[in-house]
Amino acid sequence: MKYNFFLILLFICFGKLNAQNIFENLDVFDLQYVRDPQISPDGSLIVYVRTEMDIMKDGRSSSLWTINPDGTNHQKLTSNNFNESNPRWSPDGKRISFISNSDDGNGSEIYIYWTDSRQYSSISQLDGSPRSLKWSRDGRYLAFIMFVPEKTLQLVSPPRKPKNAKWADKPRITERVKHEADGSGYMKEGFSQLFYISSDGGKPKQVTSEKYNHYSYDWMSDSDGFVFSSNYTEDWEYDFRNSEIYSILIDGSNLNTLTNRNGPDRGAVVSPDGKLIAYLGYNDKVQTYQISKLSVMNIDGTSKREIEIGLDRSIGSLTWSSDGKSLYFMYDDEGNTKVAISNLSGETKTLFGDVGGTSIGRPYGGGSFSISNKGTISYTITSPYHPADIAIYDGKLSDRLTHLNKDLFNGKDLGKIEEIWYNSTVDGRRIQGWIAKPPGFSPNKKYPLIVENHGGPISNYGDRFSPEILLYSAAGYVVFYPNPRGSTSYGEEFGNLLYRNYPGDDYHDVMDGVDRVLEQGYVDKDNLFVTGGSAGGIMTAWIIGKTNRFKASAVIKPVMNWISKTLVADNYFGYAHTRYEGQPWENFNHYWSFSPISLVGNIETPTMVMVGLNDLRTPPSESKQLYHALKLRKIETVYVEIPGAYHNISNKPSQLITKIDHILYWFNKYRD
Repeated sequence: MKYNFFLILLFICFGKLNAQNIFENLDVFDLQYVRDPQISPDGSLIVYVRTEMDIMKDGRSSSLWTINPDGTNHQKLTSNNFNESNPRWSPDGKRISFISNSDDGNGSEIYIYWTDSRQYSSISQLDGSPRSLKWSRDGRYLAFIMFVPEKTLQLVSPPRKPKNAKWADKPRITERVKHEADGSGYMKEGFSQLFYISSDGGKPKQVTSEKYNHYSYDWMSDSDGFVFSSNYTEDWEYDFRNSEIYSILIDGSNLNTLTNRNGPDRGAVVSPDGKLIAYLGYNDKVQTYQISKLSVMNIDGTSKREIEIGLDRSIGSLTWSSDGKSLYFMYDDEGNTKVAISNLSGETKTLFGDVGGTSIGRPYGGGSFSISNKGTISYTITSPYHPADIAIYDGKLSDRLTHLNKDLFNGKDLGKIEEIWYNSTVDGRRIQGWIAKPPGFSPNKKYPLIVENHGGPISNYGDRFSPEILLYSAAGYVVFYPNPRGSTSYGEEFGNLLYRNYPGDDYHDVMDGVDRVLEQGYVDKDNLFVTGGSAGGIMTAWIIGKTNRFKASAVIKPVMNWISKTLVADNYFGYAHTRYEGQPWENFNHYWSFSPISLVGNIETPTMVMVGLNDLRTPPSESKQLYHALKLRKIETVYVEIPGAYHNISNKPSQLITKIDHILYWFNKYRD
């Protein structure tokens, strides 16, 4: 009897351990992922940014690591304990520049690492924080973008304050169109300008000085100037969708405008021989979604031509091949991020996919790649089962080099992610989605279903890593996350179907997907739940205003009223004409007809409402409209505010956990 008792106890303990061998909320703090892998010019070494979660500071830390292309000699680059980013190889491969926090904690500085001596040092003393480091072609200089403050607007001179008196803060005054930005708050007055500094160190020199913001740039091949994108038009604040490409000499002289079409021209890269500029953009048709196309022109802006690459997809991250005959780029295709190459005649070949894994939260796109002089590519690789690792492509095959989360995921049952396609009842279009099945899934059981709607809506979900999806499925739910019409990665026409019709038929696409999942036979039709954030919050609120099929909903950082949202959010100036016709006061009924608050009288679904207190994109006032309306109607509801959170409500690891835990609490409360 004693032997049997201990045997039974052993089985019970083993069963408990086995049952707990799933992805759990605190595992979020153990996640690590790769960003910005940079392969050396000769292809012999890769440097990358390794990002880890910090459970004590509730944030992320980043450090530089190196690895050989065969996966050996994986080691930290420096002994620096500050955050490091933006590694870039010098043209001769003997130095690595990077950006790191300064010793005093105020701003960041530019550092150089010498590969021969393995020494590194700061070469700058900057007044701000640099970004977008690039070496000159001759290796003599490093260019960067940095914010330069302007004088703060003051309307009156305050009276003299007595010594040691403590008065209230001065008023904050602006006359700018854009004066706040979600994620950072009230914007200081000033502009992003282009600088360069000697790679041996010294005083940085400012190249641009016009009172406009300066964005992507590249060096001229002879290192005596730059091409860059900006918008120098007089009405630039209102002409915000437009940008042009300009050239300028390194001393700030000889400024030339190289493009002049109505639309965004950006991402310019100069060919190795310095004769051509490749760039991205389009003629603005003033619609919800347009794809970025590839064009080339001579270095002086003449002989512009679009390269027909045969892809109805928006492309980015242009990079010339070392011989100047081809261009590499990245694009999203049916929820998967890929890298392709095209010659100047438009002959295009997709090289590999599964790029991404740097968007920790929901399964959005992202990631990056770099190319050696011999054409070897290092890139961030992902799957539904791991965030970004380093992979290398040798021209034929891809090889994953790192497994940063191997110890974390070892032995864990992460469930199974499956792709699903179905036809929309609206017009027969094929719609794509994914189904996450719980750990230990059995097709003979009935599971509750969570529908997770993506944000944007000009965005896409894909077969990428997502702790949110994994935590929902680990809690015993099947999770369905679709890409309804309006999603990117299916072409311009598909992405533009919500033009002046949002929310619209995307609702039917989502509900058709729910019916398709129910046909699989393993979902309990009486235990359906729905959630989503931002545009996903809009869709969730719209869904529960249209149907009572769901037992509970979680509406996260929604727009409830397009009239109030449009005139309050940080991007208030961007909705007229491209999303809806005219301004709200010009077309009140149109804006109102697509506002989920107009359907609030139909809602019977118990609803959790959640928003970040600092959200400037979908301000808390939008969420309060839904919560207050449901309270007045005595519908079961609860309101959750996340202190310190902007629109990215899950920016801190603890916020990601608390978001998911609250949603699961609410759904479990109503789950049979």
